[in-house]
Amino acid sequence: MTRPREVLWAALRRRPAVLAKIAAWSVLEVTPAFLIGHAVARAIEDGFAAGRLLTGLAWLALLGGAWLVAAVAARQVILGVAALAEPFRDDLLHHVVRGLLHEATASFRAPPPGGAALTRATLQVELARDAFAALVTVLRGFVFTLVSAALGLLTLVPALALPVLVPFALGTALFLASLPALIRAQRAHLEADEATGAELTTVAGALRDLTACGAEQSAGDRLGALVEAQAATAARLARLTALRTTALTVGGWLPVLLVLAWTPALLAQGVAIATVVGALAYVTQSLAPALGGLVEGVGVSGVRLLAALGRILAGTPAAIPPPPAARPADVTLTLRQVTFAYGPQAEPVLDRLDLEVPDGEHLAITGPSGAGKSTLAALLAGALRPDAGQVLIGGLPADRVDPAARLLIPQEAYVFRGTVLENLAYPGEASEHEAEAAVAELGLAELVARCGGYQGLLDPAALSAGERQLLALARALLSPARLIVLDEATCHLDPVAEARAEEALARRPGTLVVIAHRAASARRARRVLTLGDGAPRDRRFAREELIP
Repeated sequence: MTRPREVLWAALRRRPAVLAKIAAWSVLEVTPAFLIGHAVARAIEDGFAAGRLLTGLAWLALLGGAWLVAAVAARQVILGVAALAEPFRDDLLHHVVRGLLHEATASFRAPPPGGAALTRATLQVELARDAFAALVTVLRGFVFTLVSAALGLLTLVPALALPVLVPFALGTALFLASLPALIRAQRAHLEADEATGAELTTVAGALRDLTACGAEQSAGDRLGALVEAQAATAARLARLTALRTTALTVGGWLPVLLVLAWTPALLAQGVAIATVVGALAYVTQSLAPALGGLVEGVGVSGVRLLAALGRILAGTPAAIPPPPAARPADVTLTLRQVTFAYGPQAEPVLDRLDLEVPDGEHLAITGPSGAGKSTLAALLAGALRPDAGQVLIGGLPADRVDPAARLLIPQEAYVFRGTVLENLAYPGEASEHEAEAAVAELGLAELVARCGGYQGLLDPAALSAGERQLLALARALLSPARLIVLDEATCHLDPVAEARAEEALARRPGTLVVIAHRAASARRARRVLTLGDGAPRDRRFAREELIP
């Protein structure tokens, strides 16, 4: 599993120029943190206390100018942080999708809609993005403010560095020591929230069935228990959060008491009272707010970020293993006692099906709607794994055969925004000369010309369903795959275009399997497999017919 620390460091290291820009603007943003003590001390001592009003106002005006510069710098810092946070959000979505795909391919079942997966992909990604931006802003502000205020204090009155910076460091250390417990509590709260959201989604989608079965009470009790568990985690999180007040008191307000306690000794050493006031300004206006921001930002945003990342990355493998690259000598299809059902309690769509399709065969699969034609097509192409039995391509399990050797074209053809040639050659490579032959065979020349030639940009939304299917069929014609399965991939074409496409694909070397939605498709095939209705009393789900 990918660790949160790796994701965070990767997000920061990827854009060093943005980090440099943030650091440069941060120096200007914390200028008031350095000037405030000096400006207040000089305004009092050299200005107002000495009867020089304009001098006092000038020092305050200098401080006000620094605040204006800081406001401009703060805007640039926010833009810089946004430039880090948005790619970070994209990274998290990538991890979520990769994790869900890994789960789906591992089990050969699509994840259920909604529920925990949807929560992780939406709410927690947005939560992590916002928390990341807040954390970067807070940590940056804390570090730069601490350095600026410490330098200002050391240059104004070095004797107060010890009573100010030591308790400040102690309060910071106390807060950091409490973070592990806060992270665990926050993670438990997020897990409870995810569980509640998943159960609520399930219950909301099954209200009619629950009512019909009289299960409203049990469903309500189960949901109520999850809500109570979530409330308990929230209460524990609130108790731990209250401990942050101790750290803030030690680091932010104990220095004020120590400065006041040190004042008589400082005055006896000749330190002006205005200088003491300036030192208090550093504590109350720079250091205490910086620690408060750290406690609030890291204690809330940081904890939320780490907890959310833990949940987001929980289903993400460290790396998705590449698909096997086994290439069989031929593409003979062999099905042995194949059974498949969509769920452990569902009736099998296919039950103990045996089938042998020699290499180079042209097979049509027919049958009523719901008989399992698309399921069989996916099994033949290795996109689904059977619950029992074997599906072999050239003697190898279908799902372990190199994807370049097998191709499944579904009813809804995949066309992406790119050039015409990129769409035709995907996922391999093909020259314009090779593409021209396929385009000519399928009658796509007019569409290619309309799009501006092979280098013209293709807009999927501007194409009809039939045009998208023709592009996908031309892609199949150009592919190196020796097994092509068409799952009603010509249903939007007229009979003439359908016949031309199927005949062109049948002339290719290899095996062609067509889910036939028209009788003409079955008549063009050399062999037909008709799937029955799957009545429980009849365990033979299929019969073969040879067409003369």
